[in-house]
Amino acid sequence: MRGYDPAVPASDGVLDTGSESEAADGADLVLSVNSASAAVDALESGVATAAMWADLNTASPGTKRRLAGIATAHGVPFADVAIMAPVPGKGLRVPMLATGEAAERVAQILRPFGASVEVMSGPAGLAAERKLLRSVFFKGMAAAVVEALTAARAAGCEDWLREIVENELTNADASTVERLVSGSYRHARRRTAEMAAAAEMLDELGVAADVAGAARDHLARL
Repeated sequence: MRGYDPAVPASDGVLDTGSESEAADGADLVLSVNSASAAVDALESGVATAAMWADLNTASPGTKRRLAGIATAHGVPFADVAIMAPVPGKGLRVPMLATGEAAERVAQILRPFGASVEVMSGPAGLAAERKLLRSVFFKGMAAAVVEALTAARAAGCEDWLREIVENELTNADASTVERLVSGSYRHARRRTAEMAAAAEMLDELGVAADVAGAARDHLARL
């Protein structure tokens, strides 16, 4: 395995190289694992010597399609690979979703090493779309929990609210999603006023009302 990173040296077991193109030269598969902001530059720097390219960065579907176009123009098969769970503790076994021209071939190369790669038919960008849709829900929920507990701590009742959050998550079932969606539409006017009051309360507690304010505005649009 060869690697290149302009900021840090390679870890044990990886042959350090001086550029993306040097790392890609002769490799059966290139895994681009950096940041979305660097994904295009990395591909443009290494694509001339690459045999196959898989982009594992958390980038938008549009960026993934742009990457696929660059790779195709150079005759390099491309796969959009989305990492669907936290990597620490799982490593290569972290669930991944792959789409694009080279998705199946990428999966065939990685699976013998213990990788968990699900292949979905369709062009590059679909895997990123699925991951980011999940992120809207999961990261949004996490932000709401953090903001609520921060406010509860300021109000002196963090343990009480933490227990409520834990109970709600534990007791959630198939009907929970429908209840959340239908209730938001049915009671949008009343809930707009409720979240306006909640945002005002957070301001009084000295806590930034980022999520509460966004919820208020979202309900107002509904």
